[in-house]
Amino acid sequence: MASLTFLGAVGEVTGSRYLLEYYGAGREHRWLLECGLHQGGPDADRANTEPFGKLASELDGVVLSHGHLDHAGLLPKLVREGFNGPIHCASDTAELLDIMLRDAAFVMAKDIEWDNRWRRKAGKPLLEPLYELDDVERTLTLCVPHDYGQMVSLGGDASLVFRDAGHILGSAIVELGVPAGGRQRRLVFSGDLGNSESVLMHPAEKLRDADVVLMESTYGDRNHRPLSETLEEFAEILEEAHAAGGNVLIPAFAVGRTQEVLYHLSALYHQGRLKQQRIFLDSPMAIRVTELYARKKAALNRDDLKVLNVAAQGDPSQYLPGLRLTRTMEESMAINRIHGGAIIIAGAGMCNGGRILHHFRYNLAKPSTRVVIVGFQAAGTLGRALVDGAERVKVLGEELTVKARIHTLGGFSAHAGQRELIGWIGAFRNTPRVYLVHGEPGAQQQLQAALVDSGIRAEVPTYGDCITL
Repeated sequence: MASLTFLGAVGEVTGSRYLLEYYGAGREHRWLLECGLHQGGPDADRANTEPFGKLASELDGVVLSHGHLDHAGLLPKLVREGFNGPIHCASDTAELLDIMLRDAAFVMAKDIEWDNRWRRKAGKPLLEPLYELDDVERTLTLCVPHDYGQMVSLGGDASLVFRDAGHILGSAIVELGVPAGGRQRRLVFSGDLGNSESVLMHPAEKLRDADVVLMESTYGDRNHRPLSETLEEFAEILEEAHAAGGNVLIPAFAVGRTQEVLYHLSALYHQGRLKQQRIFLDSPMAIRVTELYARKKAALNRDDLKVLNVAAQGDPSQYLPGLRLTRTMEESMAINRIHGGAIIIAGAGMCNGGRILHHFRYNLAKPSTRVVIVGFQAAGTLGRALVDGAERVKVLGEELTVKARIHTLGGFSAHAGQRELIGWIGAFRNTPRVYLVHGEPGAQQQLQAALVDSGIRAEVPTYGDCITL
């Protein structure tokens, strides 16, 4: 008997977590597939504080699809509560986790320190961080990296293979072989499937055989615009901002989106279409990730890199000469003295923290400002409020009037659109049971209906549902 229980990313995009249980080699085995952070407001914060309980000490290990925090951000909390098993992931994911989890612990400590200042004054109980740097250090020692296509034994006659998901560096489709009812059952988790038009990444691999498939559905309700149209709109936004004398703010996810935006800014520069001479990458984590991408060129799309190399005549320093990396808080604060003509790329991608908030304080109320949204904004986040047209928002405790123009460029998404999702699931030769995860209810319902039109039946699980494999 083998089963899978849905413990996260059901009816929402974040908080990925699934419990796999099976009997093999004379005992029960328990593996956690993903251990993601919930993102999107007070409800998400409460969900993150829920203890793992006895599960933390009972797990055989964790299998991870990739390094984004909504898939891996609670690993140190799991370790803090007693987990000490292996964390299987793709090789590049292990290196990304070293950056992302350390940054998450640092940011969390700063946020807690800030919140506890007024809590002390108000006589309220002080907050504790979900985890600290020591927990991150222990977590990183548990990571077991693997190459794509490498067969890994999980014990109890179960196996694991990672396939390239084309989403970010190290992102993987997870293929599990699990003993059930006297035979091997194949469970496939899509992880986050990449947008085929995204630069730097390879196309997501298509698998042919599975008994059960968990497929993401983030953009299950839409197709992305062609990249050529997105790039033209991006260029026009930058041109308008320059003419209006304002700054361009780009809340960017440190992994994937930042590197793609920099790539396209470089292309516009070499085409003579980028008038802004000052481009700031104002995110210490995004800077470290960008440096990692530069070291990992062999894992990236050669054709895309060739375009940059030809334009810059083989000199990486000429990819984007106006780029300035602001690592320190003092350098970040100095940007706010620039009242126009700059492009500022800063985290966090969903505007739920990070340096982008400080730039909002100085720029959001100006009609000349352009805010360019380049990734998915989860319900409950500040980014989602801006996308939905909020006229006033609260930023760092201050009410701000939104006079800046907000632009959403879905074509820069790192996720597959509806057409690509249907194409990926349609590649399976048999008829696997399909479950839609990682999507908001509206997107999942529309994808479910579109799949029916393609002759594919899919179910939408709810929290706590348990299925047999």
